[in-house]
Amino acid sequence: MRSAILGFVVGAAWLQMQPDLPGMWALLALLSAVASLALLFGKLHRRSARPAWRMAVLAIGGALAGFAWAALLAHYHLREELPQAWEGEDITVIGTIDSLPHRFDRGIRFNFAVEQVLPAGAVAGEGAQASQALPQVPSRLALSWYGGFRGEDTQTVPGILPGERWQLTVRLRRPHGNANPHGFDYEVWLLEQGLRATGYVRPDNRIHSKNSKLDDFVPGFSNAVERSRNWLRERIVAALPGKDYAGVLVALVVGDQRAIAQSDWQVFNRTGIGHLISISGLHITMVAGLFAGLFSFLWRRSFFTRAQLPLLLPAQKAAAAAAVAMALLYVLLAGFGVPAQRTLYMLTVVAIALWFDRLTSVSHVLCLALGVVIVIDPWAVLWPGFWLSFGAVATILYASVGRVAAPRIPLEGRVGTGLVGSHAGAAASPLLRRGRSLLAGLRDAGRTQYAVTLGLVPLTMLLFGQVSLVSPLANAVAIPLVSFIVTPLALAGSVMPAPLSGWILSGAHECVVWLAQAMAWLAALPLAVWQAPVPAWWIFAAALVGTLWLLAPRGWPLRWLGLFGWLPLLLNAPAVPPAGELWVTAFDVGQGTALLIETPGRRLLYDTGPVYSPDSDGGSRVILPYLKARGIRYLDGVVVSHSDTDHAGGALSLLDEIEVGWLSSSLAADSQIARAVTAHRRCVAGQAWDWDGMRFEMLHPTPESYDNPHLKPNSRSCTLKISHGGHAILLPGDVERADEAELVDRQGEQLRANVLLAPHHGSGTSSTANFLKAVDPQIALFQVGYRNRYKHPKREIYERYGALGIHRLRSDESGAVIMRFSRDIKVEEYRGTHARYWYGR
Repeated sequence: MRSAILGFVVGAAWLQMQPDLPGMWALLALLSAVASLALLFGKLHRRSARPAWRMAVLAIGGALAGFAWAALLAHYHLREELPQAWEGEDITVIGTIDSLPHRFDRGIRFNFAVEQVLPAGAVAGEGAQASQALPQVPSRLALSWYGGFRGEDTQTVPGILPGERWQLTVRLRRPHGNANPHGFDYEVWLLEQGLRATGYVRPDNRIHSKNSKLDDFVPGFSNAVERSRNWLRERIVAALPGKDYAGVLVALVVGDQRAIAQSDWQVFNRTGIGHLISISGLHITMVAGLFAGLFSFLWRRSFFTRAQLPLLLPAQKAAAAAAVAMALLYVLLAGFGVPAQRTLYMLTVVAIALWFDRLTSVSHVLCLALGVVIVIDPWAVLWPGFWLSFGAVATILYASVGRVAAPRIPLEGRVGTGLVGSHAGAAASPLLRRGRSLLAGLRDAGRTQYAVTLGLVPLTMLLFGQVSLVSPLANAVAIPLVSFIVTPLALAGSVMPAPLSGWILSGAHECVVWLAQAMAWLAALPLAVWQAPVPAWWIFAAALVGTLWLLAPRGWPLRWLGLFGWLPLLLNAPAVPPAGELWVTAFDVGQGTALLIETPGRRLLYDTGPVYSPDSDGGSRVILPYLKARGIRYLDGVVVSHSDTDHAGGALSLLDEIEVGWLSSSLAADSQIARAVTAHRRCVAGQAWDWDGMRFEMLHPTPESYDNPHLKPNSRSCTLKISHGGHAILLPGDVERADEAELVDRQGEQLRANVLLAPHHGSGTSSTANFLKAVDPQIALFQVGYRNRYKHPKREIYERYGALGIHRLRSDESGAVIMRFSRDIKVEEYRGTHARYWYGR
């Protein structure tokens, strides 16, 4: 059965790599093949065929079943779709708040379960017949309610609670996210959550239908769970007003990590304790175990009554049922994450085996938990938490084989004669026994930590491109502190009455403060983290085999030879362009600009993307993950074209994490970005340099422009031309008509380039006919956000490029665009080369 489950997981993962979903006829064929393999297995089993044949049939059948099941669920989730014609239109809906709301500086975010769609101007209870003419709105929406609307007068965002019924007028769009190599896939995350449209609540002063609450609470299991989570969160926040790590306690109690600062996450991840700052499997096991022990104690004593409960049901079985019930409650409060699910299913399987007096191996328990997770959520295979969670348990199981110590002769059987004397030996025996037990426990814990740390290195490098070297020490401190002190105190404090709850939560918070200070010290060490490029599949496979060899059971010959499997991983170097090649990566950062230019020996970043929120920007969300996955720790130069936040928004995040040789910009010398580097210079027309035989020339702005206080930042955009043999790319920032005319007059033929980054994202104030004629590009890049508020690129401008025969590439349609300049120009569009069935819907 384990072979079938592992095959099922492989099949589900295989489906997630497909550009298109199989049709219904193909699915029927797959299910028929699964049925045929089931019959074949039955025949092989009756004939006592070789186990290898039976395992192969089970694995193949499981893979086909997993593929078909994942495809069916994907078809089911994708059935709901907002019609394209209704994107950006006002729609009035009635429904319930379906998640734990998240407040941020500008408003609040929440999920919304749609019950009814109303025509514009209607009120609740009216217009039901007219609403039939409206489009089918998806049943669940991801909404934001902003306190300010595009810089205009602010509106008051009401406090909302899970389970409330509201009438809201919303403006929606289909699921869409940035598509970049090594980036977070927002679209498949929305699909996994069943959220088939995103949008925002329209202000009352712009609409006919008023946004209003209709009911305080709509009964339902999900609503009750989410309202309970909100109640616990509010109790913690109220007890710890303004405390730095209140968000950590919230994460440990209800699994909501959104209040933890990005700077804290950097420390936790660099020290390898990020897995503890959530409701992990260890926490659930600990809580379930404590509750089971308490319940068993009370059951054996019949809750101090004369009921004689153990005669009705053994205390062991009652405790197992209580442990599963407590684990289920905690997992529900946790938001049902993969590590929490895995632990719940494993505890449930063990409890069932205990109830039915069936012995079950740990590997069977783990595989059953694995299968249940994938049946419920086939998209779990796309997230690091899934692989790390099951990988850690599998590593512990594998490393513990053959390492169970032989039974020891009881100490009291060997003490009592000789020099110590019988009475002294009898007195010392319990103390020595407890000491030996403690030492054995510490030794086992150390061995387990060693196995997990070593065993997860290849997987961690594949997922993140880095490994925390201080993780063993950090976890040795953090695991007991968080699991056995902070988490129990946080749980108890969240339900205790005031003022006791405040005292308990304050104590838990102080423990987190001490832990954070220790982790910050470890994270600041120069060798805290080892970074390298994300390995190729063969490097990962070699490292995995080497790791299995190193952790092999006792008696395995020459286990040290496993280190040779790690050599390719240790020697893995960042990929660079071959001699004579130029690589340009235009990131999909939404409404903003960011391009990485690479020569065989140098790297330059042109602009750093936009600001998304106070804790998120193009630098932290898109550029840094890409650079880290490539193993790039140093940039020779960064050009920030001008001060607009869609070009400079990610600069500070980037400069905090990556070493930079110099920064060139049109920013003021006292700007925060300019002061963040040791070498800053103004970009001025006439500057030029050569890297690996390629020419870099700054064409704009002129020195005189810095003396004109009336110029907009756009007019001082650093305009960079990069020439590679007979090819060139021109990066003009946000220059406008007058600047383009000046460039044409001043540079003339020097403007000619094969590739043009469309000025100002294709706005109506740029891309004049004379400028395009002077540049004469074959390819134009439009770095724009999906359905951006500026409506870039403007239709007439976009059509102007098309009328000139210029090949147009839009980041909102192509994702990241990768160009390789050699004898010719090779172009890759990420959404094309990395096509997935959830794209473009």
